[in-house]
Amino acid sequence: MENNELYIGLDIGTTKIVAMIGIVNEYGKLKIVGIGKSKSLGVHRGVVNNITQTIQSIQLAVEEAEENSDFKIDKVVVGIAGQHIRSLQHSDYVTRENSDQVIDKDDIDKLINQVYKLVMLPGEEIIHVLPQDYKVDAQGEIKEPIGMFGSRVEANFHVVVGQVSSIKNIARCVKSAGIDFDGITLEPLASADAVLSQEEKEAGVALIDIGGGTTDLAIFKDGIIKHTAVIPFGGNIITEDIKEGCSIIEKQAELLKIKFGSAWPGENKDNEIVSIPGLRGRDPKEITLKNLSKIINARIIEIIEQVFIEIKNYGHDEQKKKLIAGIVLTGGGSQLKHLKQCVELVTGMDTRLGQPNEHLAGNNSIEISDPTFATAVGLVMNSMNRKKINNNKKDFSDDDISDKSNIEKNNSDFSRSVFEKFTDKIKNFLENAE
Repeated sequence: MENNELYIGLDIGTTKIVAMIGIVNEYGKLKIVGIGKSKSLGVHRGVVNNITQTIQSIQLAVEEAEENSDFKIDKVVVGIAGQHIRSLQHSDYVTRENSDQVIDKDDIDKLINQVYKLVMLPGEEIIHVLPQDYKVDAQGEIKEPIGMFGSRVEANFHVVVGQVSSIKNIARCVKSAGIDFDGITLEPLASADAVLSQEEKEAGVALIDIGGGTTDLAIFKDGIIKHTAVIPFGGNIITEDIKEGCSIIEKQAELLKIKFGSAWPGENKDNEIVSIPGLRGRDPKEITLKNLSKIINARIIEIIEQVFIEIKNYGHDEQKKKLIAGIVLTGGGSQLKHLKQCVELVTGMDTRLGQPNEHLAGNNSIEISDPTFATAVGLVMNSMNRKKINNNKKDFSDDDISDKSNIEKNNSDFSRSVFEKFTDKIKNFLENAE
């Protein structure tokens, strides 16, 4: 099988690094054929803090995925998150010189390029510019202006900003691990692709991806991304709290959390006790499950409240912006017992657990219903969409394009140009840094 039929995602997380290989089966559905997982040793809260260890972890994950699938990994789409990511809303417009001609891709590109020129804080750079809706002359709430007439095109944008040094470090690690860097995308967007349905995105939904080092939020309404945020707390901070609160080592705290942990203290009776082996000849420690749940609950409530502030900042309280589909939880931290009830109590919103096998082939030989793999599956889907857009570009010949397909081609080119600008910058940086 040729390499161009492979779709590969690399999720560089705080607790684990996942390399995932997908192919399209005979029914046009994405099938995962290889997964490699390694412990992430050089990443803290989504940010690389040890280049050598991160490179080794990437190589281990990639080798395992290659062994599992008998395919060779050459290019990957990488996800980025981390506490340095922030987002903002911005409006901009262009005045067209020739209003007798229809609005085309060049007009939209001109508008987007203007947004890329926004002045950011030192060290920050714009990663994604995501158009929300357009206004042509006096007519508002337009989803697709290409093909319309008008002299002034205005748009609202969701702009995602990140620390350029952190992103360059991730790209450098991938390159140094001997893999080509195919693209970069925001992890909350990748997770959303994997676990949300189109109906939920239309109705309004908040995706909460609880990872090891960070909790990512992506809000959709009317099928469009409306808000993104990265909260610098995740499952690791809960483990840390258990370690401190129960005076035990980290390994034991993590095991306690996974095996006996619950986000709801009410369900444990006072006499339910776990015995933890003592260190080097010391007596075992007895820990009540009620206390364990109280420690977990306190931190979970804090994380959810921070996420809920972001949901309110988006404007969930306004009737027009209401998130009818509620909340979808995913990521490794979402598997905590009774978390769903806890989220519903704090936010008052309907909640479900999101599993990443929603858009995959039904006969997947590899079991990936685990929410831990949501981002990796989303990155594989992103890789597939990228190649589709690139192939569409090659397939078009200018002679036989009708107006309709011309508009569709413009749209696919346009969506590529929005996402590729930043990737191209990073690629140039890597080539020059050799």
